[in-house]
Amino acid sequence: MTIIALSRSVVCGAAMSKTADCCKRVLHYVFDYETTKTLVIPSLEVGCVFRFIQILVLLYALGYVLIVQKAYQQTDNVMSSVTTKVKGFAFTNTSDMDPRFWDMADYVIPSQGGNSFFVLTNMVITPHQTQSRCPELPSPSTTCVDDCDCTEGLNDPRGSGIQTGLCENYSTTARTCEVISWCPLEIDSTLPKRPVLAAAENFTVLIKNSITYPKFNFNMRNILPHINSSYLKRCEFNRATDPHCPIFRLKHMVAEAGEEFQDMAVKGGILGIIIDWSCDLDWWAGKCYPKYSFRRLDNKNPTNNVAPGYNFRFAKYFQTTDGEETRTLIKAYGIRFDVLVFGTAGKFGIVPTLVSLGAGLSFLSLVPAIADAYLMMCARKRRLYEKHKVTYLNEDEDSEPVSMGTTYGTQ
Repeated sequence: MTIIALSRSVVCGAAMSKTADCCKRVLHYVFDYETTKTLVIPSLEVGCVFRFIQILVLLYALGYVLIVQKAYQQTDNVMSSVTTKVKGFAFTNTSDMDPRFWDMADYVIPSQGGNSFFVLTNMVITPHQTQSRCPELPSPSTTCVDDCDCTEGLNDPRGSGIQTGLCENYSTTARTCEVISWCPLEIDSTLPKRPVLAAAENFTVLIKNSITYPKFNFNMRNILPHINSSYLKRCEFNRATDPHCPIFRLKHMVAEAGEEFQDMAVKGGILGIIIDWSCDLDWWAGKCYPKYSFRRLDNKNPTNNVAPGYNFRFAKYFQTTDGEETRTLIKAYGIRFDVLVFGTAGKFGIVPTLVSLGAGLSFLSLVPAIADAYLMMCARKRRLYEKHKVTYLNEDEDSEPVSMGTTYGTQ
């Protein structure tokens, strides 16, 4: 019994000792104080790595972020207004219309353009329409055999009018339902293969664009201060010789967008006139000038070849001598020009300068960590450096601090 009691006593004592050691380690982990220790390493290898990384950080923070990206500036977005005026004349003489002279009141729709204007280049004309009754155009939903196939009062939004309930001869081979509409009906399959107004390529447009940056109280327009009336009458935009003239020839704008005017004019399209007013308003940066570019905005080759180009319908109304109202319906094909203005201006500001400088220089705090990583993993004497890098202080002995790897307690 005595032996068993002693054995239990020894086991309990060992367990208590183990628990005490565990508690002691936890207390050391929680309450040990770590202080910064400076370790001077006279190594050309490590010193070069440290300084090289510092130089890279400074080049990034000061050279790229602050200077190249102009992080020292406060910025503002442009506010803009645009007016346009198209000029040019054309004469047409085709089989389906009388000889006709065209000026800007005929082919520019609407007549006073803003950020967008349309130039007529091709058309399908249905003249002398009157409100009357006529057979519908042949289609699967309008063909008929007798009156029973037509519904009186039926209004199909995709049709040409309101059905009367009668089945009439459209041609010698087809019968269709009669409708109340503007007759004769438009036949839009007769689009000319070449643009009617082929001369539109030589029309010109004057674009007047005024911009402002409210934050900087800066105002400017694309008719620059050195431009006078005589110069405006003879200049034409040319990227190489006259990049600041606000008068553009339609053919040249389409060509700069990578398109052929005569091809685009057949079924129409949409062209973007892009004006970039990105400016540096610091006194040492020079002048603020607009930069022009051009791009086709619609898809000229849709995958299913359905509804390509750009077109819409409008009518011109007349009244005969006997008081009857008539109209000429025009399905207009042409090029819509959208003027797109954007830009950002920057100017020196002390607040963004300090913020950007502080954010950039904060990366310097990472340099010692990178240098330490190189020191402990890549340096030739990494074992020696590791030995002296971290030491523990043993308060139970009046001796020098021991190196990393020394355990707590009496040796």
